[in-house]
Amino acid sequence: MSQIFPSASSTASNALRDAPSARASEPAAVRALRIAGVVCLVLLPLAMWLANRSAPLMLGLAAAAFLGAGLLAEPAAASIARLRALLATPLALAIAAFLAWALVSIGWSNKASVSLQAWAELVLPIVFALAIATSGQWRPTPLFLRALALMILAAAILSMIELASGLSQRAALGTGKMMAFVFNRPAITCFLLAVPTVYALWSRPGAHWSDRLLAVLLAVVVAVFAVRSESASVRLGLAVLVLCWACAALAPRFALTAVALAFVTTMALAPVLGVTAQRWLPSMILDRFNSMTGQARIDIWQSFGEVVWVRPVAGTGFGTSAVMREHPVAAEVPAAERELLGVGHPHDMPLQAWAETGVIGAGVLTLAGLLLLARLRRLPPAELAPRLALFTAAFSIAVVGHGAWQGWWIAALGAAILWFGTDAASRRGDDHG
Repeated sequence: MSQIFPSASSTASNALRDAPSARASEPAAVRALRIAGVVCLVLLPLAMWLANRSAPLMLGLAAAAFLGAGLLAEPAAASIARLRALLATPLALAIAAFLAWALVSIGWSNKASVSLQAWAELVLPIVFALAIATSGQWRPTPLFLRALALMILAAAILSMIELASGLSQRAALGTGKMMAFVFNRPAITCFLLAVPTVYALWSRPGAHWSDRLLAVLLAVVVAVFAVRSESASVRLGLAVLVLCWACAALAPRFALTAVALAFVTTMALAPVLGVTAQRWLPSMILDRFNSMTGQARIDIWQSFGEVVWVRPVAGTGFGTSAVMREHPVAAEVPAAERELLGVGHPHDMPLQAWAETGVIGAGVLTLAGLLLLARLRRLPPAELAPRLALFTAAFSIAVVGHGAWQGWWIAALGAAILWFGTDAASRRGDDHG
């Protein structure tokens, strides 16, 4: 987190350094609100098992608690100063530029209400994560890390039990969709949150053997959950994570350069992803996936790729993928490609950015990614490896997975980034709640 939220993180680290004396005199309400915020973050993976779009709600509740604690503990000007410092970084400015352009592009959307809803779904989790980072109250400890590990384990195990039983538990309760894919989002969320948790539990100086045992157990269970789930994207993310982490540990500069090149290439070639995959992806690989993750997904990429060529500069308007078949641009797409414009999104984040916001939006997002990688370059290898691996794995999931702007996805990413902020507390061995 220090590389993504540098100013807020350094302030939090200073607060942590002075925490023992500060906590002795702080109001009970501040401590209670801070603990409530951490509990919301700890329970997030379990909430996603219960309701697979609940991550933004849990992140929002955590943000409200941390903000309340911050306002009670210090003048509001302190949080505002941290926020200003954070937003002044090049990375934050690039993200803000994309959000601003996305908002402007709604002006040529065919359904402004749908686009505004998509924009809010993207922005709210970002705001929640920023609020937590700048509250000055984000003080995770090894105790909370262990609690998070247990909640991830619980969510993963409960999900696998339901998958093995044919969702009999949900059938008995009469709630939720009776389809195995409902566990794809919990699988991805558990995977994302497990990365900083495993890293912190294992790497903390002086870590007890029980923490390392918990880290190993968590890694194994989450990997098994990824394999057992129906999400091909999380299995891809797992493979990429292991490969990138190993490469970054052995040759950090090479790994960082390779990731940057792969990232830029993927963003640039998104409009021809479908055509490229159709021509070059061997049928023996396609046959290993089910119909939705194989040929059908390539057909979807080709359809949305045609949209890019019709509106290459400004796109069709943010959030229009959900209603692309009804967009005037559909009439300009070859008839054979129109049908799959109604699937809701192109199952590829770079392609969705191109289709909805054009080369301008895709270019700004590419710049933001490169700025993030540039910040990671300043880290020592031991800290670079897990963060670079998470970036690469998350991007690989986004390239073949769900809609790019879904709130649960952005909230899960934000929570994972926040948990990487445990380094300062973990290095001190602070074990207080």
